[in-house]
Amino acid sequence: MPRYEYRCRACGTTFELNRPMAESSAPASCPDGHEDTVKLLSTVAVTGAAAATPPSSGGGGCCGGGCCG
Repeated sequence: MPRYEYRCRACGTTFELNRPMAESSAPASCPDGHEDTVKLLSTVAVTGAAAATPPSSGGGGCCGGGCCG
């Protein structure tokens, strides 16, 4: 189940809720009971070996393989 982050406009508290995607836009009360909250935009970090590997410089592709010439 996705986790969404919210901020309370009344007290400034930031909190998270696990809820179905279908309920992502539904109102959320802060832990202190305030109703005036906003959903924050989440950032996604992409990590891993595939993201860190530079492209190879030899062969492959049109210009790398010598077909454009």
